[in-house]
Amino acid sequence: MTFEPVKPEDLSPLFPDELIKQEMSNDKFIDIPEDVHDVYRLWRPTPLIRAKRLEKLLGTPARIYYKYEGVSSTGSHKPNTAVPQAWYNAKQGTKKVVTETGAGQWGSALAFASSLFGLQCEVWQVRASYDKKPYRKLMMQTWGANVHPSPSDMTEAGRRILESDPSSPGSLGIAISEAVEVAATNTDTKYCLGSVLNHVLLHQTVIGEECLKQMEAFGDIPDVIIGCTGGGSNFGGLCFPFIREKLKGRIDPLIRAVEPTACPSLTKGIYAYDYGDTACLTPLMKMHTLGHDFIPDPIHSGGLRYHGMAPLVSHIYELGLMEAIAIPQTECFQGAIQFARTEGLIPAPEPTHAIAATIREAIRCRETGEAKVILMAMCGHGHFDLPSYDNYLQGNLVDLSFAEEKLQGSLAKIPRLVS
Repeated sequence: MTFEPVKPEDLSPLFPDELIKQEMSNDKFIDIPEDVHDVYRLWRPTPLIRAKRLEKLLGTPARIYYKYEGVSSTGSHKPNTAVPQAWYNAKQGTKKVVTETGAGQWGSALAFASSLFGLQCEVWQVRASYDKKPYRKLMMQTWGANVHPSPSDMTEAGRRILESDPSSPGSLGIAISEAVEVAATNTDTKYCLGSVLNHVLLHQTVIGEECLKQMEAFGDIPDVIIGCTGGGSNFGGLCFPFIREKLKGRIDPLIRAVEPTACPSLTKGIYAYDYGDTACLTPLMKMHTLGHDFIPDPIHSGGLRYHGMAPLVSHIYELGLMEAIAIPQTECFQGAIQFARTEGLIPAPEPTHAIAATIREAIRCRETGEAKVILMAMCGHGHFDLPSYDNYLQGNLVDLSFAEEKLQGSLAKIPRLVS
């Protein structure tokens, strides 16, 4: 650890040159390559839908809209960045890409994108999700990826975790360590990340840019914008273009992030420099973090089980441009059932957090009589998450949290920087 600012050459073992440039760019806009645009046309633009039936069920004067990313080839927002990442890697001559995945949405997206551009793909999936979500693994394998449970005995990082806890459920931080280790030790291999980093959030802003035009076509302006947060890509993708317009004084929405109570990096973490992975292989990033050593309980929202938060999301949170709340998973699944039985779509466990927060806001509007416009990020479908719904419907789903001692122990291991 040098405690020096990271330089482009420091990142070159992991990322292709163009993505490194995007990570450090000060440009307001970066053009989407035509080859990427051509793939996007398979599902973009994604629909913005008025949730009139949910409004009726709740008896609210609020107008609820949701931007639905579940129509993509893999069923979530993740291909928005997987496709450009695979394309830039293929263009530079990369032979193989490696990555981590939680619930499997990101791994599926990268496997899909790799198949389009002739790349080999290897994925380390968090053990808890690997066991609970076998069809996501099959999706990845269908598109040609090799999939391993994490922690695994294939890397030094994985073996260290298994030695201390042979039954470890894994975490995104551990899976990142395994994938980064493989990329850093193989010259023909690059690493791809599905969230957190600047270039990932940049690619995802296609969501918000479309949504601005769609809301204009509806003749509505959002008063409240709500999205779930794990690493921040879905939330940032929808919200950042609206924040730009807010900073220009054109609109003034309240922007609310929603995270699981079992992994609340914004509401319970601290703002500090910390590693993005468990084995301390990544550069230090200034972000809200529960500590790189924090392993969340195995909640059903596998994509939100990350100890940190995107530095850009953390920054705007510190600036007071957004707020954050945490909601337990039973309330989230209750909201998901209401949503499914009115709007007809079965949400992935991750956006159920946004649904629960949207229902809370709509009920407040019912009580106050305010006819607010609520915009919600609906980042994917839950067709491969039905065992989670079965647990809820059978009354077996419980709310998970963590002991304060566990959090304090993890926070104590965050590097202390002295100026």
